[in-house]
Amino acid sequence: MLNFRAVTLRRGARVLLSNVDLRIQPGERWGLVGRNGSGKSSLLALVLGLRDVPTADTALRPDHGDISLPASLALAHVAQETPAVDRSALDYVMDGDHELRQLQQKLDDAEGERQATLFGQLEAIDGYTAPTRAARLLNGLGFSEAQMQHPVTSFSGGWRMRLNLAQALMCRSDVLLLDEPTNHLDLDAVLWLQTWLQAYPGTVLLISHDRDFLDNCVDHIALLSQQSLHGYTGNYSAYERQHASRLAQQQAAHVKQQRTVAHLHSYIDRFRAQATKARQAQSRLKALAKLELIAPAHVDSPFDFEFPPPRDLPHPLLTLTQAQLGYSTPLLTGISMSLLPGDRLGLLGPNGAGKSTLIKTLAGELPPLKGQRSTAQNLHIGYFAQHQLEQLQGDESPLQHLQRLARQSGTTVSEQELRDYLGGFDFVGDQTLAPVAPFSGGEKARLVLALLVYQRPNLLLLDEPTNHLDLEMRHALTLALQNFDGALLVVSHDRHLLRSVCDRFVLVAEGVATPYDGDLDDYAQWLTEHRQGMRRDAKSDEMQTPADNPGIDRRQQRQQQAARRQQLKPLRNRLSACEKTLANLQKQQTELEEILADGELYNDASRARLRETLAIQTSLKQQLTEAEDHWMQAAEELEMAENDIALGITAGIQ
Repeated sequence: MLNFRAVTLRRGARVLLSNVDLRIQPGERWGLVGRNGSGKSSLLALVLGLRDVPTADTALRPDHGDISLPASLALAHVAQETPAVDRSALDYVMDGDHELRQLQQKLDDAEGERQATLFGQLEAIDGYTAPTRAARLLNGLGFSEAQMQHPVTSFSGGWRMRLNLAQALMCRSDVLLLDEPTNHLDLDAVLWLQTWLQAYPGTVLLISHDRDFLDNCVDHIALLSQQSLHGYTGNYSAYERQHASRLAQQQAAHVKQQRTVAHLHSYIDRFRAQATKARQAQSRLKALAKLELIAPAHVDSPFDFEFPPPRDLPHPLLTLTQAQLGYSTPLLTGISMSLLPGDRLGLLGPNGAGKSTLIKTLAGELPPLKGQRSTAQNLHIGYFAQHQLEQLQGDESPLQHLQRLARQSGTTVSEQELRDYLGGFDFVGDQTLAPVAPFSGGEKARLVLALLVYQRPNLLLLDEPTNHLDLEMRHALTLALQNFDGALLVVSHDRHLLRSVCDRFVLVAEGVATPYDGDLDDYAQWLTEHRQGMRRDAKSDEMQTPADNPGIDRRQQRQQQAARRQQLKPLRNRLSACEKTLANLQKQQTELEEILADGELYNDASRARLRETLAIQTSLKQQLTEAEDHWMQAAEELEMAENDIALGITAGIQ
């Protein structure tokens, strides 16, 4: 379907891709991985160039070779720029359905029989449900119903990128191109997008640095490295196993692999001795064991750093007592917590619940409205947040930033020692002396982290630290955090990071912050139930129920409720059956992914078994798609029936 034949691409004098071949079949889902600057985004721009789609790379063309894609196939991608328009967010997202907008334009100009024909075409493409479909996309990406009516110009940059993503998902596409779609999302939106992509029937080319997201959304990996492209069958975990086997053939890499694995193994043994039987602790043990397995696949990483021991470890480091948090009005109340050396907390909670507000208060950037924030005398906070990237001095180099920190600490350090330190964050050669203003988001994030680590904090507060970081840097950060001696509190949409570094979770929801006993799988289920509860509450607020009307006696009210339950029972039974079928198929999919992650399956001797397993995977995907369609249909029918009954009750009251 999509063929790259001997493709070479240059940007100026630099060769990004050299003689690259790649063949992508219909329905395949490819994850593009590689270091920042390896050419991943340029590869997507080459595909967009087949349709002359304006991009940040201005519709690239290969310098040699060719790329082919059937003209009948529709492409969708996320625009990098958002026009400053006053139209509502909902209307803007509906623009993604180009066929719908074309029909609407024709209807405006048509008359008589021509109009009747166009109305039929509109119905055939479900045009009348377009506002509902757009609203579902926006809701999944974290927009409230009120925000859907706000003009596009009222949203900040990150939220505008969510609008562009929703518009791309609204498009009736055969091929979907996504370049780091989770960068501006929180964990809740990432989980929703993952579910949406799993049900998408077309072909996917996805750039992401979120390994859990890749594991759940792709079935092939393309590694761009040293101007070449290597294709792997299976998800990201399967790729790591195969890539590790290739690296192990190199003696130097093998020695480094064994040293890294031994270090991780000793850490896991220490943690196992301390861990309770709590679900979170057991979940982290599994994550650490997996980290030990995948470490060999990353021994060729350019990143090598660790957190030095803090100078002091007071007990406690920081305490909040009956604090009210927020800006002019409280968002969180009754917050009491102490952070002790060795604490490793992850903050969970729906979008807008107050996670960033809590972390800003802990960092001292936002004073509590009421209550008390108490700090130890020798508290030294390492706070990472996205706005700090903009606080770098654009005309200064990484070396100048680090030299200023060294002077402030009163230590005498040679320039070579500082250069060596920056090398651990892959700032090497002339880049250590270059101004940071033109640096990419990933390079600025790495520099901010380098400066943070250098200051030897005893409390780390990390608000989405992995945004803009590639997979290798995320892996290095995860390893470095394992041996951090101070307290850690992190907000992140990267589930692998949360599983690997957090012992406990705190749930921020409904105005409070409470200990959460489950793991991330439990949280995903909690989030689904929370959203369903919010929708039910919204509906009950919109309608008048018999209980609200004194004109209907209790007996009549009970009769109506019983009749309603009886009417809805078959639909609820059908939805329950669909959920069980879907859960069973998802379990089979998980088991199949574990089989595909086995590196031995890709040996020549296992070729027949691999073909059989891939055939099963294809069949299972089709069954999953059908099961999800049935589930969505059952859920919609139940929702419509509940609305009809509720409206009937309201009409009876009136």
